[in-house]
Amino acid sequence: MTPVSTGAGELDRPLTAVPPAERGATRIADRVVAKIASQAAREAVGTLPPDAGRPSASVAVHHEVAHVRVHVELDYPCDVGDRCRQVRRQVVERVGTLAGMEVPEVVVQVERLHPVAGHGATQGRTR
Repeated sequence: MTPVSTGAGELDRPLTAVPPAERGATRIADRVVAKIASQAAREAVGTLPPDAGRPSASVAVHHEVAHVRVHVELDYPCDVGDRCRQVRRQVVERVGTLAGMEVPEVVVQVERLHPVAGHGATQGRTR
């Protein structure tokens, strides 16, 4: 017959603290970071025409550093450079806050420009 421990003596010994580096690590998958970046780009772009696609992102993470590429569609006319800066800023802030990663570069690729209804007719070429 084997003795059964009551557990009373086990609580009397002091707890030993494990250093943080030895406790383990949390790894956030690239696809999760890409979803965060996509959502951040949606927030920065704002409302778009109904036929516009939603922003998407691809991410490569190396040692807690995320390199992000975002694909967006924008309404036109607009200040394309300013809109891309807003997307970059929002992606860097959200990925840094939510995933705890540094984002040294965000490539914003404008896939398509959607003319604002009614504006193109007054801006078109004439003979």
